[in-house]
Amino acid sequence: MMERIRFDFGNLMASNVDGGVDASVLAGLLADRFKDAHGSVMARREQGDLGFLDLPYASDTASRVSELADGFAQWFEDVVVLGIGGSGLGAIALKEALLGPFWNAMSDEERDHFPRLHVIDNPDPHTFSRLLDRLEPGRTLFNVVSKSGATAETMAQYLVARAWIEAGVEEEKARGHFLFTTDPASGVLRQIGDAEDVLMLPVPPNVGGRFSVLSPVGLFPAAVCGAALDELLAGAADMEQRCQTDHLTENPAGMLATLLHQADVTSGRPIHVLMPYVDRLRPVALWFQQLWAESLGKSVLVTGEEHHTGPTPLAALGARDQHSLLQLLMEGPHDKIVLFVDVDDPGVDMEIPPRHPGIPALAYLGGHSMGHLLATERAATAEALRREGRPNATLHLPRIGAGELGQLLMLFQIATVYAGAMYGIDPLDQPGVELSKRLTYGLMGREGSEIPEMPEHDARYVL
Repeated sequence: MMERIRFDFGNLMASNVDGGVDASVLAGLLADRFKDAHGSVMARREQGDLGFLDLPYASDTASRVSELADGFAQWFEDVVVLGIGGSGLGAIALKEALLGPFWNAMSDEERDHFPRLHVIDNPDPHTFSRLLDRLEPGRTLFNVVSKSGATAETMAQYLVARAWIEAGVEEEKARGHFLFTTDPASGVLRQIGDAEDVLMLPVPPNVGGRFSVLSPVGLFPAAVCGAALDELLAGAADMEQRCQTDHLTENPAGMLATLLHQADVTSGRPIHVLMPYVDRLRPVALWFQQLWAESLGKSVLVTGEEHHTGPTPLAALGARDQHSLLQLLMEGPHDKIVLFVDVDDPGVDMEIPPRHPGIPALAYLGGHSMGHLLATERAATAEALRREGRPNATLHLPRIGAGELGQLLMLFQIATVYAGAMYGIDPLDQPGVELSKRLTYGLMGREGSEIPEMPEHDARYVL
């Protein structure tokens, strides 16, 4: 049975840590500020802008995804997702959390005869060619994910994959090795799919890429390997309902957004570190990194002057990064907030056997478990940071189940749009990435694109 995740923000409060938030400020000014942000978000929802909030209730879409996934799972041994950014990071997060490590290395019996799953989210020719070398065209499905159908990296992969498939199977069967996840009405992939009768899944028009993990973008790759979509979406729905209130102390996403925004604009802590203490959730931290950065890093005009706003997210992993980042977090600049993710029940644990009783540096470990060690290190790190006046908070997951993961993903998405309202920016657009795209199109010779003038390299500055 699904249990609710918990947000422990005690180490962000002034009663526990120097530089924390005073309880009276939280109950007064910040609670009022949140009411305004909540009202702004609800207004945008009524306008139809926040489609991701409706995804947990899109039962027809979930049924269609499950239907296609069940059919493809019977026919293919390998499923390859081609997507970048929001079209890939969500699928990777679901894969690692729900399928666990080494899924592709398991035997057919261990995978219950579900296919292997590969998510290729970067057009690195070495990676892609090595993957194709390991696959059999006749037993491989490519899920091409691009809402516009014009994403340069993904479409380049598609063109290579299409030629590879056509070289390995009969021409009339090639289309059956592709599934397009794209805009429901327009775009290049929709055009190709309609013309060539390729099966397609829709991305709702009001759901942007980095908010699409609970749409067919993320659902199909998870479902084709047997993940429980009903539990995932039920968890997301539960969190969405918890966050319908404008009472700050009852709204977990509101509290998360409020405290992180306060840390940035008032306490001078614009770097927000997300540090799960389980390997399976590290891709969630990378997914959050895009969500927080691309949504909140914006240039805005204030009384005619350009201002740049937005915190910097950083993905970390406990306990590994205690040995790489903790020195900086403990004694570096006071510009960071650490958000831990802890899991009460890891699902699998390993006892540490007692050995070497005469060596104190080893003997104390015997009788404990690896899971207990991780949980203890998380608690000890949080307390160490607190004692050094370094604010931190912890999200507690009862376990890594589909329902709990659905809650976590929805929590972060709602917190993002709340934070956008607090910063006074639009968290749904990304104008800052458009220039790079236009330059790429011009340099690659896309029809209708202007070839940019590029500065010559100055040999004086090349070693």
